[in-house]
Amino acid sequence: MVDIFAALENQGLPIDAAARARLGRYIELLLAWNERMNLTAITEPEAIWVKHIYDSLTVFLSPHDPSPRSVIDVGTGAGFPGLPMKIVRPELSLVLLDAREKRLRFLEAVVADLGLQDVRLVHGRAEVLGRDPAYRDRFDLAVARAVAPLSVLAELFLPFVRPGGLAVAWKGERGREELTGAERAITALGAEVAAVEPLALPGAYGSRVLLWFRKVHPTPERYPRRPGEPERRPLR
Repeated sequence: MVDIFAALENQGLPIDAAARARLGRYIELLLAWNERMNLTAITEPEAIWVKHIYDSLTVFLSPHDPSPRSVIDVGTGAGFPGLPMKIVRPELSLVLLDAREKRLRFLEAVVADLGLQDVRLVHGRAEVLGRDPAYRDRFDLAVARAVAPLSVLAELFLPFVRPGGLAVAWKGERGREELTGAERAITALGAEVAAVEPLALPGAYGSRVLLWFRKVHPTPERYPRRPGEPERRPLR
């Protein structure tokens, strides 16, 4: 079995025993709940450790790691990447945002079981919350993994980032192609490309690209558009 903790430590990210135990318990809860609701198509333990846990934590292996205080995970699903990030760095103030309430019930159970503090679960659409002054232009870091094409995702998660803050999108091998089609949208939303960072997962699990964006100025008032509009008419 791939030892993700050795792989992380070799790259400068040691994980202590308490965090390892919490990550293991998180996986147990994920598999148990997955039997009655669709949380993940990945159910083989090694694949979960690599493709969900390790993959989520690659943000902390980056030279662009901003050591944020506040993080919002947009379209969090089963909690990736936000919850592994919180487990490894308990000092983070974390918001998990998802439009599906049943997923948040699962996340509520995980947060309670693991005794995590300063985690807020928010049910709603990113297009709506991105206009709420309590969330708009507020976060040091916005993260999103497997949510939408970048031309759509940019409008969903960049409005949450404060000027000077960062956003990062996890993408597959075609991430660079998505970036080419989304650069004008990124600029229109008040951001710029900070880095394109390729990485390899341990074992035979393929590769990823982390796309980093820096918020240059507040998102213009007309964005995000109403729910569904970013998907119907992506910014070009």
